[in-house]
Amino acid sequence: MLGLRIAAATALLCLAGPACAQKPEDTEQAGPIPPVVTPAAQPGGPPSDAVVLFDGKDVSQWVSTKDKGPIGWTVEDGALVVKLSAGNIETRRTFGSYQLHIEWKVPAGVTGSGQLRGNSGVFLAGVGPGDGGYELQILDSYRNSTYVNGQAASIYKQAPPLANAMRPPGEWQVYDVVWTAPTFGADGAMKTPAKVTAFHNGVLVQNDFVLAGPTRYIGKPAYAPHGPAPIKLQAHAGGGPVSFRNIWVRPLD
Repeated sequence: MLGLRIAAATALLCLAGPACAQKPEDTEQAGPIPPVVTPAAQPGGPPSDAVVLFDGKDVSQWVSTKDKGPIGWTVEDGALVVKLSAGNIETRRTFGSYQLHIEWKVPAGVTGSGQLRGNSGVFLAGVGPGDGGYELQILDSYRNSTYVNGQAASIYKQAPPLANAMRPPGEWQVYDVVWTAPTFGADGAMKTPAKVTAFHNGVLVQNDFVLAGPTRYIGKPAYAPHGPAPIKLQAHAGGGPVSFRNIWVRPLD
C-alpha cells in the first residue's frame, strides 16, 4: 500500500513538471565512506579511535602546566587526584576540535560553600599566558548556591548550564563534551568562534553555545589567534581535592 501511495505521489509531481526528470539516486551520496569505529563494550568507555588520556594508572599523557615536567598529582584507587601545590596539568599533545569524556568527583565530606566547594575546571583549550583557557566549570553544585555562570557545567563567567544535573558529593560525575575550536585568518582575525555542546550525567547542559573568547575571571572575554591547544585540568584552592578518572578524547579535525 505504501508503495502505491509513493507511486501515486510521484505521478502527481510528474504532472507538475520538473520532478519527472528526477531520480532517487540523484540525492544519494556514494562517498566518502565513514570510517568504522568500534564502540566500547561498557558505557562510557573509549571507542576504538579514542586517545586515552587517563586509564586509572598511566599519567604519561599529562605534564605540569607551569614547567612541562611531571604532573605532581597523585593516583589513588584508580583516580587522578588534584594536588594543589603542584598546580594545573595539561595534555602533552594539542588538539583542535574533539569529543571528550571525563569523569570527576568531589570528596564525600566536602566543606565550604559557593565557589569554595570542590572547585576545579576543564580548560577545553588551554591558551594564553599563565593558566588560561576556555573553562568548563567543575564545582559541587549539589544544594550549593553560587552565581549561575559559575556553577558546575557552566562555561565559566559566560553561560549557565541549561540544567543542574549534579549527583551528591562523593559520587562520580560525567561530562561528555563536543568542542569546536575557533578558527582564525592569516591576519589573526577570528573566522569562526569556539562552540561547546556538553552533557552532564547524560543531561544536555550546553547546546552548541558560542563562546565570546577564553575565560576571564575579571572583565569581558575576547579572542586572540591560536592553533591547536592542550586540554587542561585546574588545581583550585576551593573546598577539597577533586578526583578524575576515565578520560578520553576523539579528535574531530
